[in-house]
Amino acid sequence: MSSKRIGVLISGSGTNLQAIIDNINSGNINGEIKLIVSNRKDAYGLERGKLAGIENMYLPRKEFSTDQEYDERLIYEFRQRNIDLIVLAGYLRILSKSFIEAFNNRIINIHPSLIPSFCGKNYYGTKVHEGVLKYGVKYTGATVHFVDEGTDTGPIILQDVVKVDNDDTVEELQKKVLKIEHKIFVEAISLFCDDKLSLKDRIVRINRE
Repeated sequence: MSSKRIGVLISGSGTNLQAIIDNINSGNINGEIKLIVSNRKDAYGLERGKLAGIENMYLPRKEFSTDQEYDERLIYEFRQRNIDLIVLAGYLRILSKSFIEAFNNRIINIHPSLIPSFCGKNYYGTKVHEGVLKYGVKYTGATVHFVDEGTDTGPIILQDVVKVDNDDTVEELQKKVLKIEHKIFVEAISLFCDDKLSLKDRIVRINRE
């Protein structure tokens, strides 16, 4: 089976990106990252890409008149490289309808909660964990999902759970969730690259044979 060509969108430090790079290098993912794009110049994920010898690009929104024009440039860059899978590894922009249609069912995102809880508008970064602690739930986790036109509403691929302890701080909870993020994100990408995922009526089925 030929390896999949992967494009990655980032906005921050890129810890999930690093987990993907490491697992590609160790042979756990049958894919190759062909391009990393960040909308933020200071995103450390760009440096991670440089260190790994991966083509990377800083693409500022201010250079474009509209969000649509910005996403059209992204579409162009990824199509030029024949990208099979788009991975959102801490990307803090909402993708346009045209971008999602261009890579329909080929965009994967990870969210630090058990969707459909603590997700959607205004739930990102530490705000997710703040919401979890304030509400008082006993378990939280992470979710990998395909991206659709909503915010965190796409078909769920994988989820995993962590226990919320009474004395957890936002930072401690974030660290616990991040550990399982790395695990299930890598697993989901590996399944995609091995053609083990199928989608019907928003239900993602996994063939583990």
